Amino acid sequence: MIRKARVDDVAEMKHIIYNYSREELMLARSLSELYECIRDFFVYEIEGQVVGCCALHIFWENVAEVRAFAVKPEFARQGIGTKLAQACLEEAEELGMKEVFTLTYVPGFFKKLGFEITDKNQLPRKVWTGCLACPKFPDCDEIALIKKLRA
Repeated sequence: MIRKARVDDVAEMKHIIYNYSREELMLARSLSELYECIRDFFVYEIEGQVVGCCALHIFWENVAEVRAFAVKPEFARQGIGTKLAQACLEEAEELGMKEVFTLTYVPGFFKKLGFEITDKNQLPRKVWTGCLACPKFPDCDEIALIKKLRA
C-alpha cells in the first residue's frame, strides 16, 4: 500500500536510499534532510515493512521534482516504483504544478510515465544546490527528464 511517510519510516527510508547511493546510483540523503522533508515523501509498505520511497519536492510556483526514488532490490519489477511515481504525479497535479522533472540513471522508466529527456540547463537553478553534495559534481552523468502536467 502507498501512503504518506511518517517520521518512524525515516530510518528504513535512509537504509533503502543508502544502498543505491553507496553505488553512486542516487544522491545520499541525511537523516536530517529526510526528517525535514518528510512531508514530501510517499512510502510503499508491504505487511508493515517499508519497501520503497519517493518524494515530490516543490521548487517553485509551477515546478516540482520527483526525487529520492528507491525500491528495495528484492521488490523491484513488481510495479511498486510505478505506483510511487504515479502518487507523486497525482499530488503534483492536485497542487497545481505545471511541470515535474527528475534526474535519473533509468530514463526508460520515466519515459513510460510520459517524461521526456531535457537539457539540464533548462531546469531551475535551485536544483544545483542539491548537486553540490554529490560526489560526481560537477561531472554529473544523470539524465534530466521533464513531464508537462495538465494546465
